[in-house]
Amino acid sequence: MQIPIFTVDAFTNRPFSGNPAAVCLLENDLDEELHQKIATEMNLSETAFIRKLKPGDDFTKSSCFGLRWFTPANEVPLCGHATLASAAVLFHVQKNTNSVLTFVTLSGELKARQVKDHIVLDLPLYTAYPQELKEVEELIKAAVGDMVVQDVRYSPDTRKLLVRLSDTYGRSVLEDLKVNAQRFLSVEKTGKVKGLILTVKGNSSGKGHDFYSRYFAPWYGVLEDPVTGSAHAVLSSYWSEQLGKKEMLAFQCSRRGGELKISVRDDGRVDIAGQTAVVLKGNLT
Repeated sequence: MQIPIFTVDAFTNRPFSGNPAAVCLLENDLDEELHQKIATEMNLSETAFIRKLKPGDDFTKSSCFGLRWFTPANEVPLCGHATLASAAVLFHVQKNTNSVLTFVTLSGELKARQVKDHIVLDLPLYTAYPQELKEVEELIKAAVGDMVVQDVRYSPDTRKLLVRLSDTYGRSVLEDLKVNAQRFLSVEKTGKVKGLILTVKGNSSGKGHDFYSRYFAPWYGVLEDPVTGSAHAVLSSYWSEQLGKKEMLAFQCSRRGGELKISVRDDGRVDIAGQTAVVLKGNLT
């Protein structure tokens, strides 16, 4: 069985930056275990599988598809960058004629639409609540050592811990921080954290970024993720409240790096926009 497969760099307009995702177009149902085997073989933070929902569906003309995401280790409930990559394959490679695409996922229906040279994702917005430091102190120390922490929040919906470093630190400090994410697995004793977000306030007085972040998910086999849509579904809620802004520009400070345009909506959701670059087209045989 030939399965068309693509590698797409998301949240960037330049190849070899942003966050790479593999995207598979499934003409027919795939054996359940094959999803994971393919994702492990691709060895990217996510591999997305787009499937037709009805026999007569067409990747060029239909507007609604099933979508699943797998890391090299397991299936995940939400992945922003692989959703962006999936929409890019349908819009730019398959030349899908619809203005809006709907994906049926484990996180409900997600929509993607084209706005000029960006693709806008309609994602859930997740609140992060104040977290008692004592519970997660060891984990935070493993991540940032003796750096000053200004705020700690926890998002129960996504099981992500958000750690805001002091406003005295800038982007370069976050970028230069050496993090051994493998250690998180042994020091996280609560069993409730599945992702760690480090974030600092940006310098948004002019045209700069409102906030910066890095994201680590060794619990899912991803030591550091280059650019993370699902983390920004948490960060958007937090920084919108902190900055009193609904429109924000964010940058994830991984080695590859990526930019996200954020618009917090009044209906409990968030629009996250990014650009993409298709870098590979092929077939799994």
